[in-house]
Amino acid sequence: MSAVRFDLDAPRAGPSPPVAPMRWWGWGSDAQAAQLSPTALALLRERLGLDGARVDAPVRITDVALSEPNLPPATLAALRTCVGEAHVHTDRLARISHAAGRSYPDLVRLRSGAVEHPPDAVVMPGSADEVAQLLSLASAEGIAVVPFGGGTSVVGGVEPLRGRFDVVISLDLRRLSSLREVDERSRLAHVEAGILGPALERALAERGFALGHYPQSFEYSTVGGWVAARSAGQASSGVGRIDDLLAGVDLATPTGTISLPALPPNAAGPDLRRLVLGSEGVLGAITSCTLRIRPRPQARHAEAWSLPSFEAGCAALRQLAQRRCLPDVARLSDEQETDVSLTLASNTTAVAWLRRYLRLRGQRRPCLVVTIYEGEGDEVAWRRARCRRALRAHGGVPLGAAPARSWERERFRGPYLRDELLDRGVLVETLETATTWSRLGELYGAVREALRTALATPSSEPVVMCHVSHLYETGASLYFTFLAPVAPDERLQRWAQAKRAACDAIVAHGGTISHHHGVGRDHRDWLVHEDGERSLDALRALKRELDPQGVMNPGKLLPDE
Repeated sequence: MSAVRFDLDAPRAGPSPPVAPMRWWGWGSDAQAAQLSPTALALLRERLGLDGARVDAPVRITDVALSEPNLPPATLAALRTCVGEAHVHTDRLARISHAAGRSYPDLVRLRSGAVEHPPDAVVMPGSADEVAQLLSLASAEGIAVVPFGGGTSVVGGVEPLRGRFDVVISLDLRRLSSLREVDERSRLAHVEAGILGPALERALAERGFALGHYPQSFEYSTVGGWVAARSAGQASSGVGRIDDLLAGVDLATPTGTISLPALPPNAAGPDLRRLVLGSEGVLGAITSCTLRIRPRPQARHAEAWSLPSFEAGCAALRQLAQRRCLPDVARLSDEQETDVSLTLASNTTAVAWLRRYLRLRGQRRPCLVVTIYEGEGDEVAWRRARCRRALRAHGGVPLGAAPARSWERERFRGPYLRDELLDRGVLVETLETATTWSRLGELYGAVREALRTALATPSSEPVVMCHVSHLYETGASLYFTFLAPVAPDERLQRWAQAKRAACDAIVAHGGTISHHHGVGRDHRDWLVHEDGERSLDALRALKRELDPQGVMNPGKLLPDE
């Protein structure tokens, strides 16, 4: 058979999923918590002037200042009628765990117990019909609705801002978590929007397929969230971004449901799927998606290289992108990120030998390149051979598989380590952008300098690192990570200064305000520089048509919301 159907029961019976998929104040669970190594603590002392002592810790959940839910009895009863009494949560844990995403300011506020915008309720519908009923009710009664996904937004995209509404609810779709259909002949999978990344990959693997979309939030983010925020995924050079993987989508709006089927490329007017991609919940709630899948890769190869400079590495990757011959994963770290990565490596003897070897090869400030190839054996070998020639031609030195495999093991640990750094008084945040190859070096230098200037003090310099991880024929992304010491009473102010400086530099030097994190609340004021007022007017007009009362995710994406 070319199609297999299963898990079609809806609405679901039984309890809601746990209301706190992650620690309410941080990332992941206590069982997965990361610890800073002695070398990491030494780095904090040497480069940031911090002694590594724990100076901050999350308050107890009982000490969080939480307002009472503003839910009139008639509103609460109506919500329960839509989804069932067991699936409307107003308890402390549910409301706090849905009160923010996972950006630096989100975590600062959560850890200090300052929950500024808790939802009045967390609502978990069990079917697309229940979502439609809920949005119709919200529009009629003036209830703000904030689609939550997995809650991993780092740009303020899921904070339940109520705007002009008296009641705001967080819409959690994790009960919509089935792989509904696999069309093996067409290589399409129809999935519900609330399914988490690991669950989707496991279900596809049982049938010999894979999606291959791995954002750093993979463990806790949902398919609907990927589409709403236009996620990229670490293997974007191979399988593509979520833009490339989305074939069809269902969007529930306050005025009705938009169903866009999975069809091959066509000329039937504008592609409305592109309006759903990146819509961030302001038009409606994504309830299901049809995704392009592939057979599970039969061959896999990982290897690392060292390039003599960031500029040389970018030139090599540009050549590969424009020849349309790339690894599935291609990640180039600049000199600072490479140095920090080598400093933190556990095998200090091997790293010392490697540094000496690279100096002998003329690389005193090397840049690490990680490459990973997947697919059929012959095809992987062909791509690898062409990529190796290009990397060698730009001064690349092969380092073997070990550094690439180490990166694979550690690639999802960053958010866990951030919690540990916050404990020790470190301002640690990321931001990303992208531009054309002709402006990449200019943008890289401008954003680095903006962050350095915004965060430097007379007694300390920030650590500002960058890597390229998404490649295109016309350009590439830049992903910055920055660390700085900060006093407890200056954390949000210093973050805002750095964010403003970096975003201003991005728009001034030809970058996009977001390559894959989305716009949310934090980037919305810069969107006009990228899209222009008339484009935003058109988006506002679409929102008025689909959401005439403006109840969907107030305060996000559109600058005047």
